[in-house]
Amino acid sequence: MPRATTYSRLLEIFDRLADNLVDPAEPLDDADGTRWSMVAGGLAQESAVPFASERQLAEIRAECRALAVSNEFAINGHENRISYVVGPGHAYRAAAKPGGRCPASLVAEVQAVLDEFVHVNRWRRRQQEIIRRCDRDGEAFLRFFVDSAGMTHVRFIEPEQVAAPRGSQSDPSTTFGIRTDAADVETVRGYCVDGAWIGAEWVQHRKANVDGNVKRGLPLYYPVRKNLRRAERLLRNMSAVAEIQSAIAIIRKHDFGTRGAIEHFVQSQSDTARVDPSTGRTGYFRRYPPGTILDAFAGTDYEFPAAAIDAGRYVIVLQAELRAIAARLVMPEFMLTSDASNASYASTMVAEGPAVRMFQRLQYELVDDDLQVMERVVAAAAAAGRLPREAAETVEISAVPPSLAVRDRLREAQADQILVRAGAMSPETMARRHGVEPQG
Repeated sequence: MPRATTYSRLLEIFDRLADNLVDPAEPLDDADGTRWSMVAGGLAQESAVPFASERQLAEIRAECRALAVSNEFAINGHENRISYVVGPGHAYRAAAKPGGRCPASLVAEVQAVLDEFVHVNRWRRRQQEIIRRCDRDGEAFLRFFVDSAGMTHVRFIEPEQVAAPRGSQSDPSTTFGIRTDAADVETVRGYCVDGAWIGAEWVQHRKANVDGNVKRGLPLYYPVRKNLRRAERLLRNMSAVAEIQSAIAIIRKHDFGTRGAIEHFVQSQSDTARVDPSTGRTGYFRRYPPGTILDAFAGTDYEFPAAAIDAGRYVIVLQAELRAIAARLVMPEFMLTSDASNASYASTMVAEGPAVRMFQRLQYELVDDDLQVMERVVAAAAAAGRLPREAAETVEISAVPPSLAVRDRLREAQADQILVRAGAMSPETMARRHGVEPQG
């Protein structure tokens, strides 16, 4: 057989062998053996997310919820995101729309409605819970109720309460308990809560970590859930080994002597004896004050196990795991570990820093969703006759989040004064940016 033909036949054999050994779908497998699936139904078929059914989504949510209540690193990450994105709470301000004719009395009435809404709904605390729910569950459902006085009340809907009713799971427009337009998955018509459909105007759905055409959100820690568990187990094992090693102060070896002779020696050397009530065994203890010098008999050798402890080797591995988790959160490592030895707050929380940019993104997403809520509040008050009908058309609402970057108060105040003089910022907004109440 010619050499070229033999070479070609060998290539075919090896190609066939590779096809039999390598699964073409292997890239869809996660490291723990879980397989990624395509979202079924509607326009979301091309969006790759790790759940294709409500059951799979519930399993992911349960796993990440467990981390949020039991893993110390996950808890720290959640709390820090809340602290920076929400902080003490956002300030909401009503003002006349530019170019319009709006009396100051109407602006004051709208501001009073907003202030009452924030107070009645404990909105600043609710803001914190919204961030926690979006991070922990991947989404937050807010349901609105309007009383006879036109005041809007907000309550949370648990994600598991939103589910497709029986018999409709095969309908792409009602999957995951969300009814959408048949031709546009982003146009929501209603939500199925506890088996009953509610109009979309009474619910606000905030979802995270997915594309716009995916109906449900994905928990924040899903990509690094294995890292969090490994970090927790590694820290536990390190502590357990160190505890065992440090608990044994001295090992005394006797090269010669019977068991009875050694027991007699231990009794004679002890300072006190204690009987374990559960086993009935007697333990003998000897105190070694600082500076103790041990005199060993011939054939007796002393070892100190605690001297061999080298926890530093494992700390490096733990830090690598935590850095991977911090990378997912786009946060400095010290925000996850509370260890500031490797970073300076002033150098990481500058305006150009990735953490500041990330928190700013989250703040503006929160502001955008919150302003939609405030617009609902004003519209409900106007519909009930508490506000004039023209309130929504003539008054605009703004939100001021807390500052993120390291602040130079003097420079900020000077820059704000320039904006106020130029008419680009109101004195009230400047006051709230600096955490003081506007005067007049």
